[in-house]
Amino acid sequence: MTRTARTTSAAAGARTARTSRTARTRALALAGATAVLVAGLSACGASAADDDDPEHRSFDLPGRTLTIDSDDSALEIVASEGNSPGRIEVTRWFRGTVAIGSDPKVTWAMDGDRLVLREKCSGIVADCAAKHRVEVPRGVSVKVEEKDGSVRARGFRDALSIRTTDGSVHVTDSSGPLELRTGDGSVRAEVSSRTVRTHSGDGSVRLELGAVPDLVDSRSGDGSLTIDLPRASYRVDTSTGDGGEDVSVPRDDSSSHVVTAHTGDGNLTVRTVN
Repeated sequence: MTRTARTTSAAAGARTARTSRTARTRALALAGATAVLVAGLSACGASAADDDDPEHRSFDLPGRTLTIDSDDSALEIVASEGNSPGRIEVTRWFRGTVAIGSDPKVTWAMDGDRLVLREKCSGIVADCAAKHRVEVPRGVSVKVEEKDGSVRARGFRDALSIRTTDGSVHVTDSSGPLELRTGDGSVRAEVSSRTVRTHSGDGSVRLELGAVPDLVDSRSGDGSLTIDLPRASYRVDTSTGDGGEDVSVPRDDSSSHVVTAHTGDGNLTVRTVN
């Protein structure tokens, strides 16, 4: 090889090495910056409660049923005497940041008798949180379909159905038929409902009933299950795959008050509270 060729080859090698070092330096810098952003957001994650100026909107409700379709929000649902018939009131809190990507946003809309709540929060180092309070007039049956978020509800005399893929469910001060289901989260109800059906795939279940129920059907795949009942005689069917079982209510196989309770892995308790 000639001296010129060797010189050219050496220069090309040096440029390649410098380019490689520059690329590594930029990659390390980007990784470092991303790590700083992640650490910063992890230390002070978004909380909807930090929104001091929530938005409010009213929606027309055409009938006596309402479906709430939410993808990622904490929900509070209230049956209210003060609401105008045929209208629901919604208050929204939202906080969110995206370091690299589109700005986060939330949307709300009515589609017939379906209230659709959506959150868009995607990109590098995205951190968002939303909460909605939905006030519903008396006399409306409500069905909740929540993909990822907790649900709290109170004050319902009419049928209430809540299903969430990932989040806890808590219902109070209600007397209408209940169906509560979560794939991953706890279920709790302090109610006077005559019919209660609950299911948790992975989480505890606790029911405190203020009136003698006609039917309680409660199941937990992995978690404790506790049912507190008014004093009466019940037809009881219980089982637990791996856990203690304590059933102390008066039993009568001919009773019209039926309690079914099963847990795959967890303690099971059925007892009277007065």
